[in-house]
Amino acid sequence: MQPETHRPHSWDPDRYLAYADERSRPFVDLIAQIRATSPRTVVDLGCGPGNLTALLAARWPNADVLGLDSSPEMIATARARADDVRYEQADLREWIRTAQGDPVDVVVSNATLQWLPEHLDLLPGLVAAVRPGGWLAFQVPGNFEEPSHTIRRELAAEDAYAPHVEGVAHPSSHEPTAYLDALTRLGCEVNAWETTYLHVLDGTDDPDPVFTWVSATGARPTLQALPADLRGTFEDEFRRRLALAYPVRADGGVVLPFRRIFAVAQVPEGDRR
Repeated sequence: MQPETHRPHSWDPDRYLAYADERSRPFVDLIAQIRATSPRTVVDLGCGPGNLTALLAARWPNADVLGLDSSPEMIATARARADDVRYEQADLREWIRTAQGDPVDVVVSNATLQWLPEHLDLLPGLVAAVRPGGWLAFQVPGNFEEPSHTIRRELAAEDAYAPHVEGVAHPSSHEPTAYLDALTRLGCEVNAWETTYLHVLDGTDDPDPVFTWVSATGARPTLQALPADLRGTFEDEFRRRLALAYPVRADGGVVLPFRRIFAVAQVPEGDRR
């Protein structure tokens, strides 16, 4: 989850974990491309409820694994886990500033940087926070022109809602070539790619699965910003439009196409200037 940059809001770990299996797939694909063998220090920036950070500890059992998140709700859930990970509540940008004096071997950030509009400008600091020869790996959504986002924006722009949602956080990202070029200019060896997952969500037990998905992430700041007397009306119309855009199939599933953008960079040995 993101550091606070816009109007404050909170996160719901239980709702976020409603589709934990589907949300975990990009993380697993991301870390599979990290070729570190025996790192001593591993940091997960934006660790959320910690379920995926535990995979880092399982892969590198001898490493000191640290999960950081700005959300007190997410950190509380992560700390309740019985795993070998340290969890701390912290702002990602502040960690970048302090870590450059004590760099680590592996930095992972999964579905977090999209909450920071300036995240492309943060890449030099992130690279500097990694030891020479170490690894930086991140994944961001690239689906912001899909109905799951365009419907929310169109609805939020209507006169009844617009004054209440002005200034709320909304995610954004760049094309894979932007990350490739930025990291290459920093001297890194870079593997950048994109994947569109076709998540088949259960439309039988959950009549509004796409709403459940987006209300835990991209749409949550908007929903929280609305006053109670408007939120219900907004949600009802949002559900209706999402159901039209993502119909239930004959088998009871609802297909949610989800484009993800990945970058894995090995930091160069020696002088990076």
